[in-house]
Amino acid sequence: MINLIWLVPLLPLIGFIINGLGRNSFSKSAIGIIGSGVVLAAFALSVGIFFEIEGSEVKSHTIYLFDWISTGSLKIPLSFLIDPLSSVMLLIITGVGFLIHIYSIGYMHNDEGFGKFFSYLNLFIFFMMLLVLGSNYIVMFIGWEGVGLCSYLLIGFWYTNKSYASAAKKAFVMNRIGDLGFLLGVFLIFVTFGSVEFATIFPMAAAYMPGDTTIALICLFLFIAACGKSAQLPLFTWLPDAMAGPTPVSALIHAATMVTAGIYMITRSNVLFDLAPVIQHLIAIIGLATAVLAALIAITQTDIKKVLAYSTVSQLGYMFLGLGVGAYSGSFFHVLTHAFFKALLFLAAGSVIHGMHHDQDMRNMGGLKKKMPITFVTMLIGTIAISGIPPFSGFFSKDEILAHVFEYNQLMWGIGVFCAALTAFYMFRMLFLTFYGQFRGTHHAEESVHESPSTMTFPLIVLAILSAIGGIIGIPEVFGGNNWLAQWLSPVLNGVRPIHLDHATEYIIMSVSVGGAVVAIAIAYFKYIKGNHVPVADAGERSFLANLSYHKFYVDELYNAIIVKPLEKISVIFYRIFDKKIIDGIVNGLGLTANESSKGLRLLQSGNVGFYLFMMVVGIIALFIYTFLAL
Repeated sequence: MINLIWLVPLLPLIGFIINGLGRNSFSKSAIGIIGSGVVLAAFALSVGIFFEIEGSEVKSHTIYLFDWISTGSLKIPLSFLIDPLSSVMLLIITGVGFLIHIYSIGYMHNDEGFGKFFSYLNLFIFFMMLLVLGSNYIVMFIGWEGVGLCSYLLIGFWYTNKSYASAAKKAFVMNRIGDLGFLLGVFLIFVTFGSVEFATIFPMAAAYMPGDTTIALICLFLFIAACGKSAQLPLFTWLPDAMAGPTPVSALIHAATMVTAGIYMITRSNVLFDLAPVIQHLIAIIGLATAVLAALIAITQTDIKKVLAYSTVSQLGYMFLGLGVGAYSGSFFHVLTHAFFKALLFLAAGSVIHGMHHDQDMRNMGGLKKKMPITFVTMLIGTIAISGIPPFSGFFSKDEILAHVFEYNQLMWGIGVFCAALTAFYMFRMLFLTFYGQFRGTHHAEESVHESPSTMTFPLIVLAILSAIGGIIGIPEVFGGNNWLAQWLSPVLNGVRPIHLDHATEYIIMSVSVGGAVVAIAIAYFKYIKGNHVPVADAGERSFLANLSYHKFYVDELYNAIIVKPLEKISVIFYRIFDKKIIDGIVNGLGLTANESSKGLRLLQSGNVGFYLFMMVVGIIALFIYTFLAL
């Protein structure tokens, strides 16, 4: 089965080609079956590969396909690495990806670009496979760039809307900043190790001492790349704007897979990052700052997808916090549980938007739980899971990260607990405003609200089950478990990294975290259900701090002021002086010179044969004189 790994990325690529070529001729049913079917087949293969690795003593297999680049000392094969880390990522990508494809059949049914949408989704799955399967940094980089391209295509899918097209360009440009860091990191890796293959680099890195400057610089470049792809400070503003894309795009790319690529890359490179403690500390600080800032912004947003977008940024910050303190398995555990509950929450939000005829403003909702019972129950499960309430999945993954952070730095732990409480507050705020109280929209909108079709509710139910029970793969020892996921990833992470806390301390820090979340939920309940509070539209009625949060702390405006506008002014100067006067002047001057010269030469073309004979004789005499003088 492992030798068939090449089929896993190939199947979505075939789906992309078939649906791309037949998008205008195939029926929507056929397109949906083809697009979803190839991902389901890839999932079935991934399950088989996972169990084959699980039952084998050898946990890591490199499958060579062919020589791709060979020049001088640079040898880059196209080969895939199958090990515990990549096998779990395959299950996430194909499993959650399949559910989102099924959901898209119902959500995008009336869209005229149905075939194109499914071809883009299949192409994204293909590139994401390359990213996680590559046995070297170059194959990973091809997948890395590919998912960036697909993100641009899918965010700007409704490109006739100017703001949507601008959001796609913003995502593309900000990701390119991170991608430059990736390239610089790969160049430095090759210069240092003479290879880009993981199997060559990581054993050689073991000879370096912690704190080595070269390794630290490599890790810094790779971290910059991760900041771009995984939306960390200061490169996070593209992700909330990416909500311009259809909701299935938000669920697939910006919740479950693409934005976790940075976490995957750092986890894969854990050998290098363990040798750069300064960079690890920087990762922890940036991750914690991103988590808190995004959570503070989310508490005042009124667009249901924007709340989830900033929640994603905040949860990614949590994962980076875990990476920074060395909790690689904990961060990856949160990648896994986050894929379940955040995909669920986005798809449930899409179900609400579908039922509300594409109105995303929570101020126009309310009382939807009776009209959309399946959506309500599943979204409630996802909300509880992300809030870190036991025994739902988010509790176990957050707890593992916070326990490691507590060992590392108790101040960071305190801020992390505060952030967890904010998460519970803004998520239940969203739930209460959407499903409880009286309907606040128009009478016509209230009459037409309806539950989504089964193609949309089936994925919600499956993801809700996974969000509820997914934590069983990482039950800690304090609860009698053995943290199966940490054990599974240990060959990739050079062994299990234990938490050196006694059980009493673990119970205390768990209780504080859960207690903070419960208090936050209670505050949201009394404010938005008992107090019937509805966010105001008038900025004058909001407090100064609420306005700061609602306007996202004016980070976008700051970037526009110090980066975008100066670049626009510089570009105008370059256009007027360098482009029009210098470059155009040189080109036009050459053309004018040729034109004027031709006018003079044209006078010699008189048509008089005698004149031509005379000039020929003059030319011969000139040649004789030149030859004589040369001798």
